[in-house]
Amino acid sequence: MENKQKEKVWFITGSSRGFGKIWTEAALKRGDKVAAAVRNINSIAALKEKYGDQILILEADVTNALQVQNAISRANEYFGRLDIVFNNAGYSLVGTIEECSTDEVKAMYETNIMGPIHVIQAALPILRAQGHGHILGTSSAVGIYSNPLIGYYCSSKFAFEAIYDSLSKEVAEFGIKVTLIEPGAYRTEFGSAQSLKMASKKLVDYDDLKNNLMENLQKLERGNPIVTPDAIFAVVDAENPPLRLLLGKNDLPYIQQIYAERLQEWETWKTVSEAAQG
Repeated sequence: MENKQKEKVWFITGSSRGFGKIWTEAALKRGDKVAAAVRNINSIAALKEKYGDQILILEADVTNALQVQNAISRANEYFGRLDIVFNNAGYSLVGTIEECSTDEVKAMYETNIMGPIHVIQAALPILRAQGHGHILGTSSAVGIYSNPLIGYYCSSKFAFEAIYDSLSKEVAEFGIKVTLIEPGAYRTEFGSAQSLKMASKKLVDYDDLKNNLMENLQKLERGNPIVTPDAIFAVVDAENPPLRLLLGKNDLPYIQQIYAERLQEWETWKTVSEAAQG
């Protein structure tokens, strides 16, 4: 069943590139209204020229709680309500667990974890007062399993998933829905300098691992991001949306294998585990 409510009002972070820009423009194209939160308002000025009052471009760095609070408030005042709050801003840190500095990890967590928390905490009073709303977030298939060289990025998505999972149970009674969007590999700008940062420290000990991974990445089948908006619309229009939605066809078989291996390992060590009960 679909929710036939009039046009939806979106608040989207990270709207200037990649999935965020694609989903922002797609929402506008279908007649919805969008409050687009970006660090540089000039980055999507063309959308303002094309869609006029349908879009509100807000300058906000998600790591700044006050800027986020002001952006959420302005969006609510401008459009009169918020139907969809979409945490999409984020970037990846590339480097082994040994190579990445704690400062580099903290900076990524400020954007990938603290940023979404700022948005959620600013939006919830509005959504609760309305008695409805849908909080979405761009997680990743690597929020379910972890890969070498991006372990800290994966860990940020693991944390993101846990936050959204808890959130879904906490806000259901207020009529608020929660969904994690979990893309696999796509041909987006996620590999650009703005979306990907390399660890400043590089150890030759890991060169073989890195070379092998790069070879495998070259063979990886990547999805077309342009076709993803229909999946997002299916979720936001659903009366009972999923908590998790994978984007792409390649990850589910791998996840099924990983979960089977985890269950098997727990089963293998079951006697030791149960003995520890006392």
